[in-house]
Amino acid sequence: MNTLISASKQLNIDLTKEQLEQFELFFEALVFCNRNTNLTTVTEYEEVLTRHFADSLTVVLGINPRDTYSCLNIVDIGSGAGFPGLPLKIALPWFNMTLIESSAKKSSFLEHVIVKLGLDRVNVVTGRAEELTRNPAYREQFDFAVSRAVARLGPLSEFCLPFCLPGGNFIALKKGNIVNEITAASQAIEKLGGSLRSVIPVN
Repeated sequence: MNTLISASKQLNIDLTKEQLEQFELFFEALVFCNRNTNLTTVTEYEEVLTRHFADSLTVVLGINPRDTYSCLNIVDIGSGAGFPGLPLKIALPWFNMTLIESSAKKSSFLEHVIVKLGLDRVNVVTGRAEELTRNPAYREQFDFAVSRAVARLGPLSEFCLPFCLPGGNFIALKKGNIVNEITAASQAIEKLGGSLRSVIPVN
């Protein structure tokens, strides 16, 4: 777990022994269930720690430090195998977390992990984001919406921004040179009443 411990400290997150054990259990469940359900192509231990767990925790770079200990409502759209939502929930357990996933098999995996890790205040919703945004129970209900490896920023903003409360934030985890992607998405973001706050590079 040294890789994850080091990365977490760079993000000003000090993981407890219990939290590290939860990450270990998460890894075991991911690898075991991946045999029957296509959850991820990344299954090597060090790669999972870096490319899934640590990468998910970089979401905290987009959260105001004064909000870090607030009981915020966060929604992870297109959660898949639980990234970034579940690692974030393990590291910052006081947040209320909703995981949205369109695949029933992946939703079943998420529910299994939540029970296995003993997590509370985590809700799994099976459905398509574009349909759930029409539901008053989810539309404009969250302080933060997060999403990772789902779609290009333009359509992704159309899926995710409607989940945010007025004044809320959408954090999109992207990789590579995203300048052109941001430019292409600017019209959709403005149309939804949003604006680009910042682009935060991640080492």
